[in-house]
Amino acid sequence: ILGPNGSGKSTLVKGLLGLNDHIGGEVALFGTPIERFRDHTRVGYVPQRHTLSSSVRATVTEIVAIGRLPHQGWLGRPDHEDRQIIAESLAIVGLDDRADVDVSTLSGGQHRRVLIARALAAHPDVLIMDEPTAGVDLASQEVLSHVLARLVRRGATMLIVTHELQAVSGVLTRIVQINGGQITFD
Repeated sequence: ILGPNGSGKSTLVKGLLGLNDHIGGEVALFGTPIERFRDHTRVGYVPQRHTLSSSVRATVTEIVAIGRLPHQGWLGRPDHEDRQIIAESLAIVGLDDRADVDVSTLSGGQHRRVLIARALAAHPDVLIMDEPTAGVDLASQEVLSHVLARLVRRGATMLIVTHELQAVSGVLTRIVQINGGQITFD
């Protein structure tokens, strides 16, 4: 999804996630109207602004493990399957060698990849990413584009909001442009 700042891209994403008031149109996820949709683990989300605070001490693995929480129940602890899924998610984003590193020591691009791995760990049917390449340097954008290509090869369905079309051009199958909350190109 492309569009200038203020065009409604992030509002659309928040609407799909049920994070803002529904003021118009119809929203259905997997054929279910959003007001009745309950299987939220089917939708993975990578926010526009990374949420990994340097004041919280956690390893990369601990952050990615959060993606498994909905599958563990209230008192669940990671079992063998969870640990395997976490390791696979880290490998997909190319951070398996950083699994035991404190997230506060990572670069901005690495933070984005940790958040993608966290979303992948939930095993979603669709992955929604809001500006995954924004605010990271060119080298990190290139790494992220390789991660996205790896996800496509694995059959991942992704909805990507972006300004940096070049960084995601190799994985696109459809481009929708919005402006003022209206579709201007599809």
